Amino acid sequence: MKTAVVFSGGLDSTVLLAKLVSEGRECLALTFDYGQRHAREIESARAIAALLGIRHHVADLRALIPLWGSNSLTDHAVAVPDGHYTEERMKTTVVPGRNLVFLSVAAAWAIAEKCDSLAYGAHSGDHTIYPDCRPEFADALAAAVALADWRRVELERPFVTMDKAAVARLGAALGAPMALSWSCYKGGKLHCGRCATCVERREAFEKAAVPDPTDYET
Repeated sequence: MKTAVVFSGGLDSTVLLAKLVSEGRECLALTFDYGQRHAREIESARAIAALLGIRHHVADLRALIPLWGSNSLTDHAVAVPDGHYTEERMKTTVVPGRNLVFLSVAAAWAIAEKCDSLAYGAHSGDHTIYPDCRPEFADALAAAVALADWRRVELERPFVTMDKAAVARLGAALGAPMALSWSCYKGGKLHCGRCATCVERREAFEKAAVPDPTDYET
């Protein structure tokens, strides 16, 4: 089975890629450069794909930066919030329609590469904050992707019923290179340890009772 993977280089997509490889699939990985403050994740994606022997491509979407509006991921004038995920706090990190754009581009690539499926690592905790991580969104997009070509491509989201701790636990069982993954939205040399994505990452390893291989600033 041939599968295209939306691959940010983060914890979830790293475990997803390791899972699919362990199943004996032929995988292709696609990472997006969309002007994100934390472009450090692209370096992680390259390193992980090389380690796993996966064909990897980085799609340059930086021309869209003026269209993303004001948000803390692509607009350096907007600060990345610290602390736990809350709906109000995390609204500043919403890049409008990001998953819609990414999955549409990735679907086109999957069709061109004659893949059987397209996979991404959204988990059960995401949809409580981000509208384009809701199951309803994914279901609607899956139907659209299936109709986008004469040859059907399935949209897979195998972590949709799992929380991040379960993803981390699976990654440990698979021996996924989680130490190479990148989560921090601030994008420094080390994970800041304070932003919501760092807090969520730390808690996932703690809840999973899995050693956290991450170097944090604080």
